[in-house]
Amino acid sequence: MSTSAAVRGMLAGAAGVAAMTLGEKLEQRFTRRPDSYVPAHTLERLLGRPRRPDSRRLGMNWTMHWGQGILMGAVRGVMAERGFRGPVGSFIFLNLRLINDQALENATGVGAPPWTWPVDEQVIDLTHKAVYAFATGLIADLLVAGPPHTPAPRPGWTTPRH
Repeated sequence: MSTSAAVRGMLAGAAGVAAMTLGEKLEQRFTRRPDSYVPAHTLERLLGRPRRPDSRRLGMNWTMHWGQGILMGAVRGVMAERGFRGPVGSFIFLNLRLINDQALENATGVGAPPWTWPVDEQVIDLTHKAVYAFATGLIADLLVAGPPHTPAPRPGWTTPRH
C-alpha cells in the first residue's frame, strides 16, 4: 500500500462526499425528508460526549459526514492501486461503506439494522451511498495508477481446460 494512493483516495473521498451531499440536498427538496443527525450522534457516542439536541450538533454532524467519507476514500485509493478498479471496484467499495456505516451506528446503539427501516428509507440510503461510492471510485481511478500488470483471467470451473 502506498501513502500516495491513500492520500489521493482521500481526495476522491472528498469529491464523493460532495456528490452524495449534493444528491441528498436535491432529494430532500422533493421528498421533504429532514436532515439526519445519525452521524452526529454516532460520533457523539464514539467520543463519549453527552447527548445534545440536533440543533446543537451541526458541526459534529458535518465532521462525521465528511470525515467518514474522506477517510473511507483512502481505502478506495488503495483498492485502485491494487487493481480493484472501475464499476466492480466501486460496487465492492459501496459494500465496504455500508458495512462501515452500519457497524459504527449499530455498535454505538444509535442506529438500527437497515432491514428494520421502511423500504423508502432503505432505497434512499442505498442510492446516496451508491452515488458516493461510484463518484469516489471514478476519481480514485483517475488519480491512482493501477498495478503494472492485470492478472490473467482464471478459467471458470465450468469451462473445460484445453
